[in-house]
Amino acid sequence: MTINQLIRFIIVEPVNLKFKDKLLAVGSSFCAILIMALVAQELVTAAAYPVLIASMGASAVILFVIPGSPLAQPWSLLGGHLVSAIIGVVCAQWLADIAIASACAVSGSIFAMLLLRCLHPPGAATALVPVLSGGSLGYGFVLMPVGLNVLVMLVMAIIINRWLLRHDYPTVSGKKSAAVTPERQSGISDQDLKRALNNMDMFMDVSAADLRKLLNYAEIHSFQRVKGNITCGDIMVREVLTVEYGTEVEEAWNMMHKQKLKAMPVIDRARRVIGIVTWNDFFKFVSLGAYENFQDKFRAFIRRTPDISTDKPESVGHIMSASVTVMPETTHIVELIALMSSQGEGYRQIPIVNGENRLVGMVYQANLIAALYDEQVAALANQL
Repeated sequence: MTINQLIRFIIVEPVNLKFKDKLLAVGSSFCAILIMALVAQELVTAAAYPVLIASMGASAVILFVIPGSPLAQPWSLLGGHLVSAIIGVVCAQWLADIAIASACAVSGSIFAMLLLRCLHPPGAATALVPVLSGGSLGYGFVLMPVGLNVLVMLVMAIIINRWLLRHDYPTVSGKKSAAVTPERQSGISDQDLKRALNNMDMFMDVSAADLRKLLNYAEIHSFQRVKGNITCGDIMVREVLTVEYGTEVEEAWNMMHKQKLKAMPVIDRARRVIGIVTWNDFFKFVSLGAYENFQDKFRAFIRRTPDISTDKPESVGHIMSASVTVMPETTHIVELIALMSSQGEGYRQIPIVNGENRLVGMVYQANLIAALYDEQVAALANQL
């Protein structure tokens, strides 16, 4: 082993964070500890009790550096500290020898956290505080300051992670991917990931959701490496029929019917996409009663109302779907694969925009299939 290899082996990056994320974690820890200290100074009146417990500093590291970890979830934080504090007080009150009391407090807290599924490493440090105080801290220590510290820290973790940093905190372990049922899902499923984690003979500080993201990113990078840099701009249809918000319903339907289109983007005067209109958007306004003919009802719906007032939508803007997914023309087609294969009928055609967010084309599912097929044929030809 060379010197450089030895240095890289010893100095390993503990967390894979960008410099910006590291600064945000530092600032979040500063704010959380500061507010927790200010609140504790106002509420902790007993002179024998400390305002803060040192283990909350370690909790701040877990909560703001790795908020997606199972160790950082609310029950781990609350249960880990409170249960450990109780065990620490018990050991301090009943065991006179400080060495035996310390060992029992730490091991007992770990056992309790594992048993109650609230493992939080700083909790073991909390268990040592009553022991090291010489037994002067009673059971009130569990509520003040431990309970107060933990409660303030949890509130700050939720506010900062979820609403300021936009992290998925608390992490919902049972959340499933939308529109994909286990029967239709191919490849590695969430159940497979959970079983694999459960079969590990060591603790893995990663949730099934994070592992799913990691595998998805790995698949994306692998696809890009093998297929090359094929973008949406390379496979899109540039000549695209469009309508505007004020386009009449009858005119839009005639355009779609004549060109055999299933969808058309709706744009403003600057060619920015404001919605999309599909066949379903026309049909959803046609309600049939008993013995009524669908064709007659549909013709009556799309036909322009000659009167000044009307009780039905007259323009595309009144029937379009405002929620539309667009892709930049520089996007790699690997992102289209996941979108078009798992998100349902509404994603069979994707509007493509340029750097100014103006419509420049459309990618249909057929375009994506043709691009993937051509790449496969080219790869086979190179092998001959």
